[in-house]
Order: sequence, then structure tokens, then C-alpha cells
Amino acid sequence: MNEIKASPRAGTKLSVLNPVGYPPKVAKKQAAARLSALDGKKIYLVDCRFDDSIELLKQVQAWFAQNMPSVKTEIVSLSNMYQKDDPVLWERIQKDGDAAIFGVGHCSTCAPAVATHAITVDTKYGIPTVAMHTHIFEKVVRSVAKMGGLAELPCVFVPQPVMGKSEKELRAYVDGKNPNSGRPVMQEVVEGLTKGLTSSITIADHSQTPRHVEPDTEDALHELFLNNNWTDKLPIVLPTDERVQAMLAGTSRKPDEVVGKMQPTHNRGRWEYTVEKVAVNAVMAGARPEYFPVILALAASELSARGSTSSSSAAMVVVNGPIRKEINMNWGIGAMGPYNHANATIGRAYGLLSQNGQGGSVPGETYMGSQGHNMAYNSCTFAENEEASPWEPLHVQKGFKPTDSTVSVFWGMRSSSFSLGLRETHWREHVKDMLIGIEPNLPPCFLLDPITARQFVERGGFDKKAKLINWAWDTARIPAARYWDLQLIQNYIYPRATFGEEPYAGKLRAKPDELIPQFVEGEINAVCVGGETNGYWSIQGTRYIRTVSVDEWR
Repeated sequence: MNEIKASPRAGTKLSVLNPVGYPPKVAKKQAAARLSALDGKKIYLVDCRFDDSIELLKQVQAWFAQNMPSVKTEIVSLSNMYQKDDPVLWERIQKDGDAAIFGVGHCSTCAPAVATHAITVDTKYGIPTVAMHTHIFEKVVRSVAKMGGLAELPCVFVPQPVMGKSEKELRAYVDGKNPNSGRPVMQEVVEGLTKGLTSSITIADHSQTPRHVEPDTEDALHELFLNNNWTDKLPIVLPTDERVQAMLAGTSRKPDEVVGKMQPTHNRGRWEYTVEKVAVNAVMAGARPEYFPVILALAASELSARGSTSSSSAAMVVVNGPIRKEINMNWGIGAMGPYNHANATIGRAYGLLSQNGQGGSVPGETYMGSQGHNMAYNSCTFAENEEASPWEPLHVQKGFKPTDSTVSVFWGMRSSSFSLGLRETHWREHVKDMLIGIEPNLPPCFLLDPITARQFVERGGFDKKAKLINWAWDTARIPAARYWDLQLIQNYIYPRATFGEEPYAGKLRAKPDELIPQFVEGEINAVCVGGETNGYWSIQGTRYIRTVSVDEWR
């Protein structure tokens, strides 16, 4: 194996490479002309359809009725979930309205969406807008507005949370002060629609990310990387030129080749990274050059392992094919634990590349996971136990050949249920209980020790993986009324159903007591992993994203 050499002599100034990706170019946009006054004007209040947003907008409407009765207001809701553009509604606002207030951005993904929709209507449709958010997302939406080309977008903040608050409490928000600025909320709203906007914006380019950092001692550089939030707060290997060159020897790709782009959340702007940038982060993680093709394939997935969802998700990585043995990955005893160098450092490199390649992962700024997720340290990285599995391996299920080496990425890991084997009599009921316990917005992935995988074949007759998946889909049914009352379903599935998207629209037509599938069949997965010390197994709520060839990055 090619080894990373030991640290240089203490006190020597070192030259090390910068791990940060390249920011996207930002095109400055022109805001709409502001109104001279609101008297006699019509303002659309645009509901983003997330967690009681409309309830706050109702109180904004009531404020106008009481304090500016000549202003006409109309509440409208997006026709789909908050991340979807709605040009039909934008045209309606342009034709019939004079201004728009968008709200409420009160999660890590809906806040950027609210800001982005407001920028679109303001700059493309010529209608002055204000975006309303809760105060904890100010840094996020300011960053999104800047990346969206309208850094001066009027954003007004109310206290967090909005969800579950009474009419009286929400009216107090509207009548009260912006927690961040200390100014009256509605004064800022009115001024955002009537006062001219001024701002300067710096156009980003690759020169803003230097190739090297300023040379310094080893201790000082470790402190610099830590203070700049370039690490996961664990010790790193400093990416000297020599170490990065050794890592680059693990691939035939050129150092300046662009591998992909990432962003921590929708609408913030996709940062770019090259083969060399991936190598820098791989060195920092302590990976070896022979692991590098797997790390590059993960980078090419363009799925960030440091996504900024307030739900605190993490990624999961499954490696298949001959590469598993070539680099001595673990798929047996302890495979999902901290007991294998390749598993641990490949996953860590993926995480470091994600946070640095996308321009940051800083709590309160570019990361808004309320509780965080311990699996994010190495993205639950392991190899599948193909040899002991009774079914085709994951990459074959996804269309690759058994001889291909691949890496598959999943996103979620927010809910889990756990068991030991399958009982002879009531195993179907037991597994149904486990499935119902998985949060419904993320599909289940069966992580099965080979002992339990064989029990599913023996007791269920699931000689094909597709049979297990079909049975799980058909088994995980709950009454329609209960399904639609789940908060995550209301946030993410209900808007898509009302827009006519199948299979969700069909579920919407079900009677309240009708049992409907909790998941989409094609989104359920099963992976065999473990060393047969016992038949313990789990179901993880996690969404399959894609499978990437490792061989293409050798």
C-alpha cells in the first residue's frame, strides 16, 4: 500500500493546500421599483405551505384590515410543495397585484425557497416583494439572497416557532418587533414594499479560493483549519503538497478536472470542486490512495453528506463489487462500526469534502440541523456482504454488473426500528409494526444480517429481493385519515398530491378509513451486511439517491 508519510519536523513552516471548493458565479439582478405608497393597492400574501405558514399570513392580513383598510390583500398558496416554482401563480400576481409578501420561511429548506420565490417575482415579474422568515434563519436567507443575485431582498423576521402557535400568539408576532433588528415587524414589511433598495455585491470567481493557505507551523495550521471550520472537529492530517500528490496517484484523472458541485441546501448556489480538492479532503480524513477512486465516486454523486435540513439527516454509503476486497473493506462483523480503516476514512473524506466543497457547514449559517446527527461523522459507510446474501447485491439491483465496482448513496437515517430474527408465528405482524414506526416521508431500507436475510427467504418465501420489497410495501398500510394527518406528509406529500402527482394523488382520493400504503414500492431497498454473530437487523428510514461507478474514477 502507498502510505501517507509522517509529519514534518516540528517548528518547520509547511505549505498545505486549501480544502475549500469554488463558489458559483453570481449574476446581479435588478429589483422591481418600489411603490410610492400602499393606499388602494392589492397585496398578495403567498403561503409556502409549510407548518402553519398560512396562519401567520392570516394575522398579517388582519393587521392590514385594521391598520391600512384601503389596502386589499388576498392569501394564495403555492400549487405544489415549497421548493417548486409556480409560474402560473407568479403571472396571476403580476397581472392582478401590486406587491407580494412571501412566507413563512421557518425551516432550513423552506426559508431558502421563500427567499428564492420572492427574488423571482421581484426581479423577473417586476412586482415588489418582501420575504417573511423566523429569526433563526436570518444568516441562511441572507446568504441565499446574495447567491440569488438580490442581496438587498427585503427580509423581515418574526420569532421561531410558527408551528402550533395560537392566533393570539401569531398576532403578537405581527404586532411585535423583529427579534434580530428590534424594529416593528410591519413597519419593516411596509418599508420593504415602498422604499428603494440599495446594495453592493461581489461577483464570486475561482480566484476567491486560493490553492494554498499561507505557510505556517504544523500547530498553527491545525489551529487555522479548526478555526476556519474546515474540519469535523476531530484531528486531521495536514494536506501538504507531497501527501496530496500521493493521493492523486490513486486515480488516472487530472487534478484540475471538475468532479461535481454541491450545495448545503436548495437555492444557496452549487459550489464546484476538482479532483485535487477531493484529494485534499481525502488526505485530511486519513484515507489511503487506493481508496481514492471510491471517494471520487462519492464526490461525483453530488449528494452532500452535510445537507442543511433542520431534520438533522445523515448520509449512508454502500460499496459493492470487487473494490471491496481490493481495499479490504469490512462487510462482516462490525461493518457499520468504527473497526475498519477503509470504511471509516472513506466516509469521513466524503463528509469533509461535502462541507468544504460546498462552501461550508457551520451551525446557524450553512447547517441548520436542530439536533445534529452522529452518523454524519463517517456517513455510515460500509460494504455489502454480497457473498452471504441470498439475493442479488444492491448495485446489480440498480442495473450494474456483478463485476462492476460501485458506491451507492442514501439520504435520511432519521428513523430506525430494530429486531432480532423472525419469529415463526407472528413475524409478519412484528415486521409490520417496525415498518409503521418508520417516519413516512423517507422509505424503509432493510439492513439485514445474513442470518435474518435467509429467514426472510425460508419463512416468507422471498427468494427474490423484489418479493420482499413488494410484501413490505403492501404490509405497511395505515388509514388514509391518519396518513394525511402526519406532519411530514402534510409538508412534503400533500402539496404534490393536490398538484396531481401520482401515486400520491390516488391516496388523496381514498376514504378516511381506507388502508393505504405508507411508502412507494420502488423506493424500498434491502442490503445485506453483518458477520452472522446473531440475526440482529434493522430498518432505516433513508432514501436511495444514486449509484456511481468506482471503476470510472480509477
